[in-house]
Amino acid sequence: MPNVQLADSQELIEPRRTGRGWHMDDISLLLGSAISATALTWVLIVQLTTINNIVGLYAIWFITFVALYRVVTHLHQGRLAARDKMMNVLIASAFLIVFMPLFFIITYVITKGAGAINADFFTKDLSVTGTLDQGGGAAHAIVGTLEQISIACLISVPLGIMTAVFLNEVRGPLRKPVRLFVDAMSGVPSIVAGLFIFAVWIIQFHHSFSGFAAALAMSVLMLPSITRTSEEVLRLVPGGLREASLALGSTEWRTTWSVVLPTARAGLITSVILGVARAVGETAPLIMTSFGNSAMNTNPLNGSQSSLPIFVYTLIRNPFAAQQARAWGGALVLITLVLVLFTLARIIGARQPGARR
Repeated sequence: MPNVQLADSQELIEPRRTGRGWHMDDISLLLGSAISATALTWVLIVQLTTINNIVGLYAIWFITFVALYRVVTHLHQGRLAARDKMMNVLIASAFLIVFMPLFFIITYVITKGAGAINADFFTKDLSVTGTLDQGGGAAHAIVGTLEQISIACLISVPLGIMTAVFLNEVRGPLRKPVRLFVDAMSGVPSIVAGLFIFAVWIIQFHHSFSGFAAALAMSVLMLPSITRTSEEVLRLVPGGLREASLALGSTEWRTTWSVVLPTARAGLITSVILGVARAVGETAPLIMTSFGNSAMNTNPLNGSQSSLPIFVYTLIRNPFAAQQARAWGGALVLITLVLVLFTLARIIGARQPGARR
């Protein structure tokens, strides 16, 4: 029998461990590599050089840590495990790099704005709140935001879902121009949406600043987001469901209404929530449409109306500390609202397609 040349005999004798599980020896190697990298960086860089750039020191430490961890893992667990563990470390590091700025921003806003949150903050507006008073004064902005986003949803959600149905289910001759128009709207800056509503609704048709004008601008921003996300969701509906419905004699519109849309319901709700989160924090289009107001205005069709973004934008420039604290409180409420929306999107999006409960 001829001798068989082994390409790499080391792979046959090394342990077949992968990075799917972490054990005590894995944690020990990780901590040991981190401590060793810290010591080497401190001795070779801090003590022997004049480098004092914190970003550069962290970069050198990370490169040293990854190299040490790769070597010690290879020696103790083999080449395959070393590759898997190193990729796990790189992916986790990338997550931390992305997460840490968000964590610091949220922590800073909570620190600055938590002191302004009290019962009066949600029940009183600025017209009855003194400049030097502590807390209070955001009720009109919260009500304005809720009304404006509700009207924007009433406008953009039906249009967005119907456009997605047209693009994915009907596929008429105008499919390509409509998709091109939706893609172009996705890249429109928010201030352009505000300028458009200002020029058409306020200047051309002679309407006053109002919450409804702000809702129109927000719907312009929400529409392409809802349309594109809903179209991707509808693509995930199995074609066999459509074919079965059509084979039973159902019409195309009945199939879409009774089969496709209920199956994609969870994904469509997620697309709506993402569209709301896209527009709820915009400030530029609101300045030119609702203009802002220091008093409560529950009628979005008549008169200027405040909102949380305008509330924050106006008060943060005020020289008084109490007003700035209210601005940070408004920012905290706005961030909380956005986080709640994204959390709902994740929870609903995690459901299986077609789930009814």
